[in-house]
Amino acid sequence: MTRFLEILPDSVSLIERAKTLILGQISTVLQTSDYFTIVLAGGNTPKPLYDCLAKEDLPWQRIHVFWGDERYVPKDHPDSNQCMARSTWLGHVQIPSDNIHPISTDSGDPTVDAQKYQEHLRDFFQQDWPSFDLVLLGMGDDGHTASLFPRTQALKITDRLVTLGNKGTDPRITLTLPLINLSNRVIFLVTGENKRPALAHIFADQCDQSDYPSRSIEPRGDLWWLLDESAGAELKK
Repeated sequence: MTRFLEILPDSVSLIERAKTLILGQISTVLQTSDYFTIVLAGGNTPKPLYDCLAKEDLPWQRIHVFWGDERYVPKDHPDSNQCMARSTWLGHVQIPSDNIHPISTDSGDPTVDAQKYQEHLRDFFQQDWPSFDLVLLGMGDDGHTASLFPRTQALKITDRLVTLGNKGTDPRITLTLPLINLSNRVIFLVTGENKRPALAHIFADQCDQSDYPSRSIEPRGDLWWLLDESAGAELKK
């Protein structure tokens, strides 16, 4: 793994840098592969990035979109990560519907839907342990990423691609650490002063990864931490 840390002046600069990295990765991968696979993050931070990508002239027929996690709500619910990505990006471009691979929340049983998404990933990639070209991740002020929360059972799962990640009593569906870490590139998008305490632990020489799950992200390719000044000021010292 090669790790890069960039602290940008503000969130606008961060989004522009993320866009540049994503477009470069798409171009590089499609030179030797038939398609490009990207995993989307939820939350508020990536929304302006998705707005920017919606304006790009990309080879949508060759881009396949997946999700890193999903809240267990209907697909049109305001809290749905799928709904957010469709409303800000995917609903505004000419991407084939078959190229969009959301996490289903239709069965009424999150365990069943997690298993369905695992099966879908294996069917699509035709591999037991597939590798994504790019994974976008955010980070909570508790150090969680995707729906991998501190000291939860999901962090211990090593034999599945998809599992349940619980935030309190709310079930979520999430990719597992081993699957994320098979990726060729991971980009963290982190903004806000409230992230500083967690970042201090994550970038310390020693850290209990079960307390700060984002520390456990170690892809086989490169890892980019993009922080705005508010989040990363202490790391510059």
